[in-house]
Amino acid sequence: MGGFGRYLAAALAARFASEGMGMAVVLLALERTGSAAHGAFVLTAWMAPHVLAAPAAGAAAARSRRPRLFYAGALAGFTAAVAGLAALLGRAPVPVVLAVAVLGGSCGPVVTGGLSSLVVGLVSEGPRRDRAYGWDASTYNAAAVTAPAVVGLAGAAVSAGPAMGVLALSAALSAVLAATLPHGSPYADAGAGGYGGRGAAPRPGAGAGLAALWRVRELRAITSATTLAFVGVGALTTTSVLLASGLGSPGAGGVLMTAFALGALAGSLTLGRMTSVEPGRLARWAMAGTGAALAVAASAPSVVPAAAAFAAAGVCDGPLLTATLRIRSEHAPGAVRAQVFTLGAGLKVTAASTGAALVGLTAAAPPWTLLLGIAVLQLAAAALHLLVVARGRVTRDPATGRSAGSATAPAGRRTPGGP
Repeated sequence: MGGFGRYLAAALAARFASEGMGMAVVLLALERTGSAAHGAFVLTAWMAPHVLAAPAAGAAAARSRRPRLFYAGALAGFTAAVAGLAALLGRAPVPVVLAVAVLGGSCGPVVTGGLSSLVVGLVSEGPRRDRAYGWDASTYNAAAVTAPAVVGLAGAAVSAGPAMGVLALSAALSAVLAATLPHGSPYADAGAGGYGGRGAAPRPGAGAGLAALWRVRELRAITSATTLAFVGVGALTTTSVLLASGLGSPGAGGVLMTAFALGALAGSLTLGRMTSVEPGRLARWAMAGTGAALAVAASAPSVVPAAAAFAAAGVCDGPLLTATLRIRSEHAPGAVRAQVFTLGAGLKVTAASTGAALVGLTAAAPPWTLLLGIAVLQLAAAALHLLVVARGRVTRDPATGRSAGSATAPAGRRTPGGP
């Protein structure tokens, strides 16, 4: 298996463990304590550190002389936290369990976004790398489809403890595979972003990634738009359950989300591989299409057409992650690339948790209005991306093709040693 093949296997195993945690933690808490709320508190402690840990994780990755060992170590910590929760939840004092969850969640940005920054060191620039990001995005969607199903089946057949054990084994496999990746630093081209190389400036601090997200127009546009979109995505699971109940099929919420996840997997493997389409435009199409399909689902008279609309929304959503990864790779300065990836992922997770909390506060509203609100957020995200990109466009001299000068000019694809 080649280097990129091992990377995909490691990413899929890590993301499988991450995607399964939501259901596994709640099932295990319910089994051992009789309270799903206990599991919700642990899950909150697991998710909360993402956005706070992201800058530090990205900075540590950028400073590491052996990136593969850094990622293997972070994944080993993630594994230890999953295994620790499997052993301690419902048995140890609550503060101890929450502390383990916080430590494991602090490794989350490496799993969700940080791993994707390694693609730069494994695949050469150009169409091959664009296609590689399509495959990388498909690991998220494949994990989203399979992990909850495996956890649910294992929990029903045996118990939630062994289900958590499966996730721990998957995380351990990802750590082993990460340790075997070729020793190519994803920051070797840091000079393209104005950092790195012999005699260059020192590696930037933990705040440099956040500065790049704001300073570089393309990064600012995709980060602000996807963060807004993920407020809606975070509310989608609960809303799907409420919608299914409102349509007379209380147990069909999982069917709707499975249709969405399968559609997203299909979209990432097909539309997500359209390397001829500029990634910013692809991202806008994806968000607008997702919003339109969810608006249709809001008016569905029964579960079957609603599931079809959810599947269509997933197909539209599938290319969004691929486009996002391509934009981060192309425009993030080399020395802060890992910070950009981890911060972007951390902001999306935080936005999703905010959406989940908001839908909990408004759960008494008619389900179709909640879903329509989520659709509006997707459409607003597409409009926000277009607005940010349009306001920051750089005028060019028609004679030379050079930028007339702008503080928001792209940072990516510069000549070696360029500013």
